[in-house]
Amino acid sequence: MDNEEYKIAVASSDGIVVNNHFGKAKDFYIYRIDDKEQIHFQEKRSVTPVCEGGNHDDEKLKTNLEKLEDCKYLLVSRIGNGAANMAAGFGIESYEIPGIIEESIEQLIKYIKIKKLFE
Repeated sequence: MDNEEYKIAVASSDGIVVNNHFGKAKDFYIYRIDDKEQIHFQEKRSVTPVCEGGNHDDEKLKTNLEKLEDCKYLLVSRIGNGAANMAAGFGIESYEIPGIIEESIEQLIKYIKIKKLFE
């Protein structure tokens, strides 16, 4: 991918599977993809969930995205349009790819490579 390194924030309750809705996630597992497309776990970041009983707190959402703004991509099981649009404003692309974290990241890498062919 043009020898580019980047980070992916993964919404997971256990560090094994992508299984959290963005707004309900308490933890994001940060992975770095190196210039050879190797996947490296870096750290776990805790945030305050923004969804509470169907209501969303935009200030919490902004705060959480600020904690993730060094990441280029966001992997979640679900994300609403409002949160996805706000993430895009931070330069973070959101993708709903639930499953085993490494497999979901590999799917994302393949998708990004295909997408770059059409740019």
